[in-house]
Amino acid sequence: MTREQTIVVVEDDPHIADLLDLYLRDAGFRVLQAGDGERGLELIRDHHPVLAVLDVGLPGAVDGMEVCRRVRSGSTPSLPVLMLTARAGEIDRVLGLELGADDYVTKPFSPREVVARVRAILRRADDKGRPAAAILRVGDVEVDLGRREARVDGVVVPLATREFALLAFMAENEGLVLSRQQLLDNVWGHGWYGDERTVDVHVRQLRKKLGERLPLATVWGVGYRLG
Repeated sequence: MTREQTIVVVEDDPHIADLLDLYLRDAGFRVLQAGDGERGLELIRDHHPVLAVLDVGLPGAVDGMEVCRRVRSGSTPSLPVLMLTARAGEIDRVLGLELGADDYVTKPFSPREVVARVRAILRRADDKGRPAAAILRVGDVEVDLGRREARVDGVVVPLATREFALLAFMAENEGLVLSRQQLLDNVWGHGWYGDERTVDVHVRQLRKKLGERLPLATVWGVGYRLG
């Protein structure tokens, strides 16, 4: 089993953790479990996983939201993150996305659905079909499709996996007005069933991170246009 196949599951409920472990291992992944946020951060730091599954309601001061925040602000800002929660409130979902989660699943869930979402996130992160050398420039931002990096003045701006995918799709369609539904279908996938506010949350994060250097306009009543 190679390092690139490692997934860290941070979940304090042993039954749920073992169930995810079983299904993810059956899907071909190596799984490392942690029952609290501090241990989860240690595993992420020491084992360089390809993805982290984080329960929001972890015990102690370092809950899933805090783990996600530290991942995004630390040495692994592009690590894909799937968050799990027992709370179905919109505020939890929006906050998780703003912190940089790539996807969000509410308990109770089907473990097969979690595996499918993990695979979808990794396909987007890997994205082998794109030309390795393609670099698009929109405004003052370079979008490097091969390295999956956004750069301003040669400096890499760390983006979450889904944030970069959204930026890349809009850059490939520079100048076109794209509806929220088009963005959901092409970036999140046709099987994704969240609401359109998800797009707004990620656009807000791109604007926050890239600022005025990114010519990203809102087309009221329709969607967004880059360039």
